[in-house]
Amino acid sequence: MTRELGAAVRAATARLADAGVPSPEADAVALAAHVLGTSAAEVRKAMVLGRAAPDGYETLVDERARRVPLQHLTGRAGFRGIELRVGPGVFTPRPETELVAGLAVEAARVVAAGGASPVVVDLCTGSGAIALAVKDEVPGAQVHAVELSPDAYAWALANRDALALDVDVRLGDATEAFDDLLGAVDVVVSNPPYIPAGMEPVDPEVRDHDPGVALYGGDPTGLAIPLVVAARAARLLRAGGRLLMEHADTQGGTLPARLRATGQWRDVVDHVDLNGRPRATSAVRSTARSAEEPA
Repeated sequence: MTRELGAAVRAATARLADAGVPSPEADAVALAAHVLGTSAAEVRKAMVLGRAAPDGYETLVDERARRVPLQHLTGRAGFRGIELRVGPGVFTPRPETELVAGLAVEAARVVAAGGASPVVVDLCTGSGAIALAVKDEVPGAQVHAVELSPDAYAWALANRDALALDVDVRLGDATEAFDDLLGAVDVVVSNPPYIPAGMEPVDPEVRDHDPGVALYGGDPTGLAIPLVVAARAARLLRAGGRLLMEHADTQGGTLPARLRATGQWRDVVDHVDLNGRPRATSAVRSTARSAEEPA
């Protein structure tokens, strides 16, 4: 007997809630929308009208109950005003990172308002989320991005091409990238690996499915990799250029303090996300250089 869509979604919601999925009802509807090839709003309408549940729906619900990321099951992740293709091998962009992208957009718009074409670099781009969002929202910007993982790089290229956004995406190490842009960049933005070594993410979606190279910051503080990425940003930025960097909610004091201590940065400010948790640091490239800093 064919199951009615409303009953199927309600049962899926209960199943996902029992499995600890944080947003069970929204995910149940999103999976139905994916199978039906329609929107969440249309699913809700179809539930009222008594439409039959689609074949394959319960299989996807089973996968989500096993905490396979929703975005891996649908192949899509919304990020600000764009939709990204995601899946195994690439970090799934999350709402917290939209804050960082927004800060980069604002910084690029300030440069554009002065009559220049902003030069923006995204270090550790992953799926390309931040770089592509900046290009989408500041079309006149010259946007460059780099990613270390060949798998993630392939996703970034696919997203760039699908969105038809003119972004320079390179495969390489963020700590060595863009020798051709030294001292010429207006905005550097980064969501680097920052989870402290030895700390296991709580969410199975992160722990079991996001690539480790995108997660762990290289030492017990989680700041080893962010700090070398910031050092590269300092070489890329012109004097007065701006760095925006995402961090863990436990690093809202430590990352700004470490950046100030280098002598490379001024106006170091931390920013909270929509949940009020420390999430990103902004800093302006100082005109002064320390004695140990390469020219």
